[in-house]
Amino acid sequence: MDFKKIEAPRNTQTFDREALDRETNNIYEAISILGKRANQVSTEMKEELLAKLSEFATNNDSLEEVFENKEQIEVSRFYERLPKPSLIAIQEAMDNKIYFRNPDSNSESEVK
Repeated sequence: MDFKKIEAPRNTQTFDREALDRETNNIYEAISILGKRANQVSTEMKEELLAKLSEFATNNDSLEEVFENKEQIEVSRFYERLPKPSLIAIQEAMDNKIYFRNPDSNSESEVK
């Protein structure tokens, strides 16, 4: 996922409840879907951040030689400024980019 192109809001906003549960007709199911997607986004962000920070890792265990790497700080700040995974999931739902399937109803759908 390209986190530079995310258009999700960085601050909490009020969303239309009916727009969130339009496809499922059940607000609890819609929130469950958004929660699962937020967990996926969070995991993806964490893996990408750890991969980038591993480039700066040193094998020295000495506490005396702690130094600041400006590039490492910039990477950390970039990920701190990103919207929260829950806001990314809600934006994806509003943009009809989340695919979900209910195994009980045997129907496949996208959040619309």
